Amino acid sequence: MGMGVFFLLVEGSEFDFKNNRYREIKSILGISFGKWKPIPNIEYVSVFRTNETTTLRQLSAEANVTNQIIKLNLFYNTNQKIEAYNTYDVDDAFRKAKEIASILNIDILDATERESKWL
Repeated sequence: MGMGVFFLLVEGSEFDFKNNRYREIKSILGISFGKWKPIPNIEYVSVFRTNETTTLRQLSAEANVTNQIIKLNLFYNTNQKIEAYNTYDVDDAFRKAKEIASILNIDILDATERESKWL
């Protein structure tokens, strides 16, 4: 039963731009837990590709499945970050990045290719 709860656990970030706050949440069955904090002075939003590996196990076999994922991080204090969003769709990632950049009046760093560029 304890393992079942683990599979229902969702982690992420929630933003309340109206009140200038965010929280890193853990959610179980739609009930979210996390302490609200003020949004720091965000310098830019970064969009980048990375790999996500999931291990599938059965009684006598184990397999690792790797998928490419697009992540959005909000950077502040030069190298501090808030993980803001994950998706498998590049267009979705850039739509979210543009929305966040517009709200916070910041730039977007496109790090999805070998050469990063500012948008």
